[in-house]
Amino acid sequence: MKLVRHGAAGDEKPGLIDRQGGLRDLSSILRDICGPALAPDALRRLGMIDPETLPLLPAETRLGPCVGGTRNFVAIGLNYADHAAETGAPIPTEPVLFNKAPSCLSGASDPVILPKGSAKTDWEVELALVIGARASYVHANEAMGYVAGLCICNDVSEREYQFDRGGTWSKGKGCPTFGPLGPWLVTLDEVPDLKRLDLWLDVNGERMQTGSTGTMIFDLAQIVAYVSHFMMLEPGDVITTGTPPGVGLGRKPPRYLRSGDVMTLGIDGLGEQRQEVIAFDDWTAKVAAGMPTN
Repeated sequence: MKLVRHGAAGDEKPGLIDRQGGLRDLSSILRDICGPALAPDALRRLGMIDPETLPLLPAETRLGPCVGGTRNFVAIGLNYADHAAETGAPIPTEPVLFNKAPSCLSGASDPVILPKGSAKTDWEVELALVIGARASYVHANEAMGYVAGLCICNDVSEREYQFDRGGTWSKGKGCPTFGPLGPWLVTLDEVPDLKRLDLWLDVNGERMQTGSTGTMIFDLAQIVAYVSHFMMLEPGDVITTGTPPGVGLGRKPPRYLRSGDVMTLGIDGLGEQRQEVIAFDDWTAKVAAGMPTN
């Protein structure tokens, strides 16, 4: 299944994508794509519904973050061998963990807002997983049983905040709109080979990132198991699992996002994202004028 959350920001409703790519409303069946709705039994019941019996929504309907109720938004750094090489970092011997603020979650086509005074905002296409059942001290050989599905994340990062302002990476990772997630939450039965997924990202139509999950240092099961030894993972929590090479920081000279840039990105079988980059002052002016912001 391809599950979605549709509607106005902060008031999203559940839905799914039918076999023809149509958007169907699930709000008569469940309240949201969150919590108990992500459990294995609940997903199996949803999979038995005939999408043709559900209301069809307009194709232009906004899609929000594909999961609700996220309390932990965990990220893995330097998890692709070729990305670690482009940054000059050694291959990690254990996963590098940091947090993104759940408040940075946004829809796959929502704008990305440059923070006030930002000069080094960067892009990172990533494969993210969504937890479907409480996970604590799980073993890698059972870890994928705790995963509800997969989606695309753009781990937008302000590099000055991340590296030059002291403290933890989280400073540059959790600004508003720095976590576009979706468009869909795709259940594992639709992703047959987790180790051969291609990832890509363009800026203004120019290819920046091309990679494959085949170069991951730690695979998804290892990541879930590892994180579960440091925190309790709950249904709806998100772990985004690292980026392949081609980030702006790694270019010579480095290249960063500017207002008006457009990012497009995708992963095999998980759909595509598109975000326009907007400066903070331009965004606040639009809000003050009552102009559409999605």
